[in-house]
Amino acid sequence: MGTDELKERWLRYREAELSRGIPILAHHGFSLEEKQVHAEGERHLMAGARDVGGGGYKLVLLGREAGTGRRVIIKISSTPQGKKEIERERTCRNVLQTLDFAVRAFFSPKELLYTTVDGLLIFVTEYIKQDRPLMERPLEEQFFLSLRVLETQEGVHATTFAHAATIKKVFGMVGAKEYLAHFDTFKQGMLASCPSDARLAKAFAGAEAFLKEHTTVIERYSGFLTHADFVPNNLRIRGNDVYLLDYASIHFGNKYESWARYVNYMVHHDPPLEEALLLYVRTNRSAEEYLALRLMRAYKLAFLLNYYANHLAHTEGKLHDLVRLRLAFWTTVLEWILADGRIEAPAVTEFLQKEKELRSPDELARQRELIGTNLTGVL
Repeated sequence: MGTDELKERWLRYREAELSRGIPILAHHGFSLEEKQVHAEGERHLMAGARDVGGGGYKLVLLGREAGTGRRVIIKISSTPQGKKEIERERTCRNVLQTLDFAVRAFFSPKELLYTTVDGLLIFVTEYIKQDRPLMERPLEEQFFLSLRVLETQEGVHATTFAHAATIKKVFGMVGAKEYLAHFDTFKQGMLASCPSDARLAKAFAGAEAFLKEHTTVIERYSGFLTHADFVPNNLRIRGNDVYLLDYASIHFGNKYESWARYVNYMVHHDPPLEEALLLYVRTNRSAEEYLALRLMRAYKLAFLLNYYANHLAHTEGKLHDLVRLRLAFWTTVLEWILADGRIEAPAVTEFLQKEKELRSPDELARQRELIGTNLTGVL
């Protein structure tokens, strides 16, 4: 399915959901803002390529509460997988606050509405306006805020059978066996989508050998609260409080999985912060823990590379060129991680410039809303 067809299907879905959802929202005292950046840009590709049948479709919308005029976040879906994601997110954020062994991991935006009407699930929460986005703060402040939220997750550790029984049912638990099985899925998907990319296949082979050699290390640091998509887009900082916006990606696994996603994100968004976090782990933690971080970084990049590889069959023109660019760049990053190095700054600068040239205005606007700065890179 090509880009135009995928986008057309997304637009039909979006309009159908909005036509049903707007009257329901109005009945409950909410309206939509005119500009909906989260439903534009590359959103159609993210939804459609992941699930060509449309089962994972959902809308994330910006709205206002009648009377107060305060901004809100609205998530709606009528698709089976989309509703399942919203339901799981709500369950996870509620259960996490009740676990007797967990410190208060994060603040959560206040829930304002949760309802299902004629098969349409609607979840409304307050919009958290932050003082300043993370990456507009001085490096020292970025570092200590990042360290605080990463170490907060490490404080939530399943240490008894009772803990494991509780969290496995709600959040899911991932250990070395599951990580390797997931990696194999990423590898098979990549090979099917990019059968002639020998360099990418070689990088995957290296990552697979790396993970299999150190399964004991992966398992030793599992059982911790972690977040599969832990990036600043999913956080808001207000005063000294850190709010988590996305609970759908929470599970219990290797404690460096969140670190890995976060540090990989900083490769091109904020290289000085990437360097500071890596130096902290190398200096203040054991060599084995630094190895665990490298293992999880390789694992997360395998996920990302398979994600982009799956886009190849659904893109044309500039968007197809953009996917190719991302595949080449992140393959290079994976090669550097396997060698325990860092990608050179000129390569990052070149990537960002080319990425910006290939992006649509809608996608650039969506990224500015997500990140809250003038940075235009995306992972």
